[in-house]
Amino acid sequence: MSANANRALVLKEYPVGAPGPEHFEIVESPLPEPGAGEILIRSIYLTVDPYMRGRLRPGPSYAEPQKIGEVMIGEVAGEVVASQSDRFAVGDYVKADIGWQTHGIANAERLRKLDPKDASISTSLGVLGMPGLTAYFGTLEVLIPRAGDTLLVNAASGAVGSVVGQIGKIAGCRVVGVAGSDEKCDFITRELGFDAAINHRTTDDMSAAMRDACPDGIDCYFDNVGGPISDAAFENLAMWARVGICGQIAQYNDTEQAMGPRNLRHFLVKRASLRGLLVFDWQARYHEGLDRLTRWVQEGRIKYREDIIQGLENAPGAFAGLMEGKNFGKQLVKIGDDPTR
Repeated sequence: MSANANRALVLKEYPVGAPGPEHFEIVESPLPEPGAGEILIRSIYLTVDPYMRGRLRPGPSYAEPQKIGEVMIGEVAGEVVASQSDRFAVGDYVKADIGWQTHGIANAERLRKLDPKDASISTSLGVLGMPGLTAYFGTLEVLIPRAGDTLLVNAASGAVGSVVGQIGKIAGCRVVGVAGSDEKCDFITRELGFDAAINHRTTDDMSAAMRDACPDGIDCYFDNVGGPISDAAFENLAMWARVGICGQIAQYNDTEQAMGPRNLRHFLVKRASLRGLLVFDWQARYHEGLDRLTRWVQEGRIKYREDIIQGLENAPGAFAGLMEGKNFGKQLVKIGDDPTR
């Protein structure tokens, strides 16, 4: 590849069922030149996230679908290599929404400057980025945890779930996590301080397992997955429980619409509340969330794990693995040298 070329992953076709490398292709083009108020970014890390699957279909959603033939959407953490803005100099580090490509142009007014002295620049895509902010506002504003509550979160070793559980512990909750392997369950209990863990892949009766782990019922339930795990959680809600729906990853690859939950009578009996959440609803308060999350990370009160795959060409495979729960921690793809490490 020429030093003056950009490599980008573009969408070839919408996947039916699980996404895979066959749905993307790499396109090479000359490096773009920034215009007035713009900068050119060299990508170092790019993120893959479950929400991207919802954008890989033409139907309506809360955001525009990914267009075929265009660079795959997504955020990167990268380095400024050319600047036509007074706000950023060559050598600065930024988080930008330029998609899956080695280089991209961005409007300087829309960028977040990163300081490697605060935390690794990769964290801007995870614990100190959209996933961390989702956990922060979703937990504190939707679940409203109180000391002594029991908080249950699924996908508990992932980028969002792991932070939800740790914020729950900071709030004084008893925290139970659902994860997909014994190794992940050990991580959330031994490293992150969860009180109990359930391996959903080896548990035959999820409702009974939750009843054992949450004997007083579930006061706060943060749902990233949906499906049978949520069915079981609804059966074990405590009085006045609060449920936040962040994702439904168990259903994103379905080719037919799954039957919705038919056990909502538990919400009636327990007078529970259910609310969907999107992090963009708190955009005006991102600075608040980032300040507290950064402090908690620096103090060691919130720990994180990153699962880093090398190479732009491997981003589709990383994305496919994420949708199957193969990642362990925040899934990232490293596509450029990181001078800060």
